[in-house]
Amino acid sequence: MNPPNDDDRFDWHAAERDLNNPDADVVDLDAARAARNPTSDDDGGPVLVDSPAAQRSPRFTLDGARTGQRRPILPAWLRSGDELVDVMRWAVGHLLHTTAYHLIRLPKYAGKLTLRAPVGAWRLASGATRWVFDWEGEQLRQSTSATRDGELYLKLSRQRDRRVRWRGIVATFSLALSLVGGAAMAWAPSWAQWAIPALLVTLCGLAGQPADKPLLDTAVVIPRVARLTSDVVVRALAVLGIAGITQAIAKQGTKAIAFTAPITRDGPGWRADIDLPPGVTAGDVIERRDRLAAGLTRPLGCVWPEGQPEVHPGRLLLWVGDQDMAATPPKPWPLLKASGAFDLGRPVPFGTDPRGRVISIEMPYTNLLIGSIPGYGKTAATQVPMLAAALDPYAELWCFDFKGTGGLDPLEKVSARYASGQDDDTAEQGLLALRELRKECQRRAAVIKGLPKAVCPDNKVTPELARRKKLGLHWLVVALDEVQELFSHAEFGKEAGELAEKIIKLGRALGVILVVATQRPDAKSLPTGVSANAGTRFCLRVMGQIENDMILGTSAYKNGIRATMFAKKDKGVGYLVGAADDAQIVRTFYVDGPTAEKITDRARALREAAGTLTGHAIGQAAPTPADRRDTLLDDILTVVPATESKVWAETLTERLADLNPEAYGDLTRDQLTAALKPYGITTGQVWGTDPTTGKGANRRGIDRADIADAVAERNKRRGDKAA
Repeated sequence: MNPPNDDDRFDWHAAERDLNNPDADVVDLDAARAARNPTSDDDGGPVLVDSPAAQRSPRFTLDGARTGQRRPILPAWLRSGDELVDVMRWAVGHLLHTTAYHLIRLPKYAGKLTLRAPVGAWRLASGATRWVFDWEGEQLRQSTSATRDGELYLKLSRQRDRRVRWRGIVATFSLALSLVGGAAMAWAPSWAQWAIPALLVTLCGLAGQPADKPLLDTAVVIPRVARLTSDVVVRALAVLGIAGITQAIAKQGTKAIAFTAPITRDGPGWRADIDLPPGVTAGDVIERRDRLAAGLTRPLGCVWPEGQPEVHPGRLLLWVGDQDMAATPPKPWPLLKASGAFDLGRPVPFGTDPRGRVISIEMPYTNLLIGSIPGYGKTAATQVPMLAAALDPYAELWCFDFKGTGGLDPLEKVSARYASGQDDDTAEQGLLALRELRKECQRRAAVIKGLPKAVCPDNKVTPELARRKKLGLHWLVVALDEVQELFSHAEFGKEAGELAEKIIKLGRALGVILVVATQRPDAKSLPTGVSANAGTRFCLRVMGQIENDMILGTSAYKNGIRATMFAKKDKGVGYLVGAADDAQIVRTFYVDGPTAEKITDRARALREAAGTLTGHAIGQAAPTPADRRDTLLDDILTVVPATESKVWAETLTERLADLNPEAYGDLTRDQLTAALKPYGITTGQVWGTDPTTGKGANRRGIDRADIADAVAERNKRRGDKAA
């Protein structure tokens, strides 16, 4: 066997010797392939892990079309009456501003045109001359003469003669008409004698305009922002330092980032729906929002990434605005311009999202929990729903500010109950209000139970029932600002937390609405039963995952709903959960002090006209058993001698009533138990003898030693405060 002529690198003779060698090894190719592919069937063939259906490319199916998401036919601003009015108001305002701007500058524009008219006239005259005599083709004709192409030169010359002859006739006719028109102006009306020269000056002035100096000034300066493209987004995600994204882009390039919909304009910005690589969650990107903004070369306040856990944890909705949200002028609260009363059964305008759309919350059948670190708009956010409730003359307001800074002071003039301060008296008033609120819930439940099904089919307060004064089922809105001061109070905190939990669970259907705000969302300052049962939550800036989930709900941080991403300048901006199907980034409406005073003045007038102004607003002090609390322990020691170690609760209530009928005449055993609970004193089984029957029995009672210890502890605490 001869080797090929074009390749002498292979030794064919050695190969032939190996084939003839009886000791050579024979390789079984099928066995070798099976060794490389251990997953095989009994016949030695490879087993396909994916089924034939899984290997086929997806097809269009009717079921797939039914489950698909339909894109809206009309844009959002056309489907919302409020947004349509807002857009039309902006368009009309923009048109009026632009028109007025240019009308004021008409003399300036006329002067510019007049100064530029001679240059324009010269340009028009020279251009007409060049056109008539065909000077544009002169260079071509001269070039043919230089090349001594006589036939081409004669052809171009004849063409030029025909052009000049025809253009000369047109120019002569036009000039004659101009002269006749100029002569006729002597008999034209005066307005025409001014209008025609003005038109000529305008035309000449426009013709004489320099290329770098436009005639009109700029009425509205529109910021120029770069388009958001897929390349820009992929580049920004690649620099975040997330291992899953970096590895996927290194292997697949730009295909590693999937865009589930085209990048489109969405309000004053761009929207991108993104599927992140496997194993990367939206939360991973959200916590690097500052790096993402740097990668997009946009201000931090323009970049708002959001997760969509209802789709899957790796779905990211990226909205990039044209302007920093913090620098955007805030919109006025819609209820400022409204006249008359407001129905609290309607959605309350709460704020705007990054796109500038108004976001509303519903107050009935839910409770509102607001939290943040100090100084980021928590009290201002609390004010908005309370001011809306104040404008409903049939809604009753109870307001408690446990910080004492006066954040809710404008509401005092319309509140049936009001207290503000950091002292024990304010904390006690809050506790007593919660006790009364618990009783009110029980009363309302009894009223609703007694109503016919035709009037109350769902066993809950409706807007119609809330307007019927005789039933007493009006909306009752209670604001507890800086509630951590109450819930963490050594004496009242435990009972207040238990009462708030019961109210927040039961009051929702009874027309009782709690608005709870705190700057310290932890287990002690915000009982789990309260935070877990709030239907609507708003979290401004917080510093950690625990605080985030205490306000927004368990696993919110894990699902990418992270109020930790807000920066220092994002005051009033937070995550709103429960007002819609998805979490929303909202910038609350801001109502300053003087404006809030005007609103509450209007609200007070509405209540006076409706006859619903009561309680603290008209100087009626709420009934409070403060004296009972202050002297209860001492009075018990008075009626229970030191020789009597234990006493029944009903016996104790009888003795207290004999001691002070005015303070303890209506005291029941259950009320006594509740009054002792803040001191850490509980009732237990006490053996005693019934004075009526003379028989011994075990009944609920107290230990006198517990009362004495509580008094000693109280006196010690008071002594420390005095020191």
